[in-house]
Amino acid sequence: MRIPLTLALLAGFAGAAMAQTPAPPRQAPPSPQQPASANVNLRPIPDGPGKRVAELQGLDKITARTQRFYAPVGESTRFGTLAITVGDCLVNVPEAPPESVAYLTIVDNKPGQAAEKLFAGWMFASTPSLSALDHGVYDVRVLSCTMAQGSSPPSSR
Repeated sequence: MRIPLTLALLAGFAGAAMAQTPAPPRQAPPSPQQPASANVNLRPIPDGPGKRVAELQGLDKITARTQRFYAPVGESTRFGTLAITVGDCLVNVPEAPPESVAYLTIVDNKPGQAAEKLFAGWMFASTPSLSALDHGVYDVRVLSCTMAQGSSPPSSR
């Protein structure tokens, strides 16, 4: 079951690496297309109390420190010089093996330089290397999609 799914994901998202090329400045963000063609079990997080968030993990390669943080769907979150926007966050139905998939747009805002779009595409929690951010200082990966309780997402650990 995993091999056909992996092959379908590879075939369906072979262009994800191409999405890492910088786009012209101030372009309207692409609307995320659901990766349902590869996995019909993916669905949005069921509605409930709180806010839909993607739990992400960032690695600063200079300091070798990792940080888990929550990025609300539809909002921008900062990690170092990166601005990470979660376009959508999907999970597998309960009957299927656990999987979380998030559509991320990552822009590097270095001081004194123009913003540079580094990544726009789907990231998979179970296979982070399938579609990864290629950056010299930072790594970002999806851990899960969940609902944050209360008025604000939980603080970073």
